[in-house]
Amino acid sequence: MERRAQVIADIGPYLVAPRIEPPLDPGFRPATTARRAMAAAIASSGAGVPVAVAVEQPGGTVSVRETAVFADGHPGAAASHALCERLVKFLLWSRGGSRVWVDGPDGLVAALRHHFEETETGRFDAHMMGDELFGEPFEVVHAARADFPPSRAATSPLGRHLDGCRIGFDLGASDRKVAAVIDGEVVFSEEIVWDPSHQADPQWHFDQVMDSLRSAAAHMPRVDAIGGSSAGVYVDNEVRAASLFRSVPRDLFETRVRGLFRELRHAWHDVPFVVVNDGEVTALAGSMLSGVGGLLGIAMGSSEAAGYVTPDGQLTSWLDELAFVPVDYAPDAPVDEWSGDRGCGVQYFSQQAVARLLPAAGIDTDPGMPLPERLVHLQRLMAAGDPRAVPVYETIGTYLGYGLLEYRDFYEFRHLLLLGRVMTGRGGDVILERAREVLRVEDPELAEATTFHTASERDKRHGQAVAAASLPALR
Repeated sequence: MERRAQVIADIGPYLVAPRIEPPLDPGFRPATTARRAMAAAIASSGAGVPVAVAVEQPGGTVSVRETAVFADGHPGAAASHALCERLVKFLLWSRGGSRVWVDGPDGLVAALRHHFEETETGRFDAHMMGDELFGEPFEVVHAARADFPPSRAATSPLGRHLDGCRIGFDLGASDRKVAAVIDGEVVFSEEIVWDPSHQADPQWHFDQVMDSLRSAAAHMPRVDAIGGSSAGVYVDNEVRAASLFRSVPRDLFETRVRGLFRELRHAWHDVPFVVVNDGEVTALAGSMLSGVGGLLGIAMGSSEAAGYVTPDGQLTSWLDELAFVPVDYAPDAPVDEWSGDRGCGVQYFSQQAVARLLPAAGIDTDPGMPLPERLVHLQRLMAAGDPRAVPVYETIGTYLGYGLLEYRDFYEFRHLLLLGRVMTGRGGDVILERAREVLRVEDPELAEATTFHTASERDKRHGQAVAAASLPALR
């Protein structure tokens, strides 16, 4: 706690207030403004040291980022190390990797190693990136830029297959959706409320998903392929980490959950079966609906799901787990209940953000009310013209505008599609307009270059399941 207090004091001078303030969160300090303030201070000091960092997946992609910190011994060195750690965290959760390469001063490397080895939030990230996701020890390597592995991106033309009789499903934290698709035409779709994160029995999870698949299959003459999206990280249809299964004991996770979708595929006579992260399918759905590439898709539901389609229409091997990416550097920013870190996207672009902001708006709800019901309550107030509802959506829209400024530093996108329950109804329009206003004020060039794509209410809620159906190619 003492070290965190010192870090907060160090970075305090660089926490710049946004030009557009979120109505219900005056303490919000965007990541993008803090990093820009730090970069300007380093550039004008004459005491800056260039830094290169890279995040490497085992046998996969290598993503390199260049920045700068104050030289060791400079009064601002600790603050620049703290902001560099935030940048590394962005790379870890957006790109994914178990090895961080650093070409920079000794003090920076020592600070990063201390963070990932000795702090609660750093150990969480290191454990997830190392043991959980990529199956090898996490490490920070101090090396010259010339010794880094070469920058490498892995893309694939996954999806966009709509021939035959297909099932698409999307597993979220509060509901699961399924669609039956025949030669590109949706003949059936269904949404069922569920609560998977509190279920410890893997068989319960298997049965629930199987029930949805059977419902869709009943509306088609046969099943040629099944595609699915789900919150979490999936590699070759294997569950590596997912909040949906948080209550499953570790031994059962290894024996039943990790291979759950292979078990389901076998139950469906081994038809082509592909499951990927729900953020990837969000982006794919956006690209299919709009017919463009260079698109960032964000689904605001129980959590924040994100995905990216490259300008040439490809999906990447990146994690795109932006729910864990910090967008607010305020010292009292809300805490993510899973990672324990502050200011992460999940608390700003999801139903959790709504629940957090309702009291500030003067809207009382039962403390035991589930998050989806709190959102429905807000939506009803908005539809009824209750003035208390508007600031909630304006605040989320402000978050989104500054979040997009941060995301644009790491993703090459000119198109944006927003999906999910939070974007449903009149409140979604308020969020979009407020985000556009932030971009116009803070970065007019980016505002001009970014196209916001809209979708029908049906597509907002079910677009992911339909896009998921297109994932597998028929044999």
